[in-house]
Amino acid sequence: MTRVLIVDDEPAIRESLAFALKRDGFEVVEAASLKEARQPEADLIVLDLVLPDGNGLDFLRSLRAKSDVPVIVLTSRDEETDRVVGLEMGADDYVLKPFSPREVAARVRAVLRRAAGKATQPSEESALKAGTLSVDPRTRKAAVGSSELALSRTEFNLLAAFLRSPGRVFERSQLLDAVWGSDVVVGDRTVDVHIKALRRKIEEAGGDPRVLETVRGVGYRLRDDG
Repeated sequence: MTRVLIVDDEPAIRESLAFALKRDGFEVVEAASLKEARQPEADLIVLDLVLPDGNGLDFLRSLRAKSDVPVIVLTSRDEETDRVVGLEMGADDYVLKPFSPREVAARVRAVLRRAAGKATQPSEESALKAGTLSVDPRTRKAAVGSSELALSRTEFNLLAAFLRSPGRVFERSQLLDAVWGSDVVVGDRTVDVHIKALRRKIEEAGGDPRVLETVRGVGYRLRDDG
C-alpha cells in the first residue's frame, strides 16, 4: 500500500486530508512537526511550510540532499516567494490554502503516476550530450564537463528533454506535458522557476547558464552550440 506522510501542525487539516487519502486507498502517516516528520518512511510527502519547530523549506532542502521522494507543499496564497523557492528546491507540486482535500488527493495521485512513469521508463537510452552538458538516463546523472550536477528528479527530466532536442524551441506548455505530464495541474510559472534553478546549478558547476535561452514570447531552447 502506498504510504503518504502528512506534515502539518493543524489537526483539522491532517484529519481532513487523511480521510480523503484513506478513502482513495492510501496508507496515511501524520506528523505535527519536523521532528516527527523525520521518522517514518513514505512514498510521498504532503508538507506544510510553516511548522512549529522550523521552516518546511529547510526540511525540503535537507530531504533533497538524500532523497527523491515526491513532495507536495502546502502554502498560503500570499506566500509566492515560498512557492517559488519550494519548486526550486525540488518540490513536485504545490497546493494553495485554503484547499479541497479532494484536490490534494487528486494531485497526490497525479504526482505518484508521474513518478512511477519516469521510474518504469526503459533505461536503454544512451547518454545525451550537448556542448559541455551531459545527462545519462540510465544512471540519472547529469554533469557540466566533469562536474556532476545535483538535480532534483524534475530538473533532471527537464534538462534531458532539452538535450534530446538541442536547438528546438519548446513552448512552456510543451515542457509541462513532457516533464510534468498533462494530468498535473501546474502553471507556466513552474517551468520558469525550474529553468532558473537549472541555470543557477549549471553556473555553479562552471558552465554557461545562457545555454538555456529564453525565446521571448514563446518559451525556451537549449543553444545547440553548447
